[in-house]
Amino acid sequence: MARYTGAVCRLCRREGKKLFLKGERCYLDKCSVARREYAPGQHGQVRKKISDYGIQLRAKQLAKRYYGVLESQFAKYFNMAERKAGMTGENLLKILESRLDNVVYSAGFASSRAEAKQLILHNHFTLNGKKVNISSILVKPGDVIELKASSKSLEKFKTVFENFSSRPAPMWMNVDKDAMKITIERLCNRDEVELDVAEHLIVELYSK
Repeated sequence: MARYTGAVCRLCRREGKKLFLKGERCYLDKCSVARREYAPGQHGQVRKKISDYGIQLRAKQLAKRYYGVLESQFAKYFNMAERKAGMTGENLLKILESRLDNVVYSAGFASSRAEAKQLILHNHFTLNGKKVNISSILVKPGDVIELKASSKSLEKFKTVFENFSSRPAPMWMNVDKDAMKITIERLCNRDEVELDVAEHLIVELYSK
């Protein structure tokens, strides 16, 4: 499975905002975006005029990096969004939000999406009562994601729940942290997506 293996803090600095890719560190003074508010690399502090294409590309890169998706899979999601009824940009964000790793992270069961991917890969969760280890599965209304019985006593999850107990879960899911279970009530609405991105720019980019 292809994945990004470089320094994730560089990705946040390149986009000029926190993407919360390193969990707890992103909330501390150690955060690279807070310490170095400029792009990485030799020419990171040089101001350059960005073309329309560059603005559209940055919108796509921002969404890809926020959700931890590489180019081929992102293009696949865009094609899926195009075929659905409604606005393509909003459909795309709904698809990305419904990824299993994003659900696990958003519900507060992991400190970052990268950690959520790893926990799913290591078989800590079930989907509708069945073992699941594919983080890119798209959930649907009525699906139930639950921490495996053998994993519920792990100190790892107790620590995550304590550290992120104040982070509210999205309204489109019901999170029972006592039972360590997530129930998908519906798909998200556009105004419930945390990512500050102009999705119409992504649509314009792919329409060229």
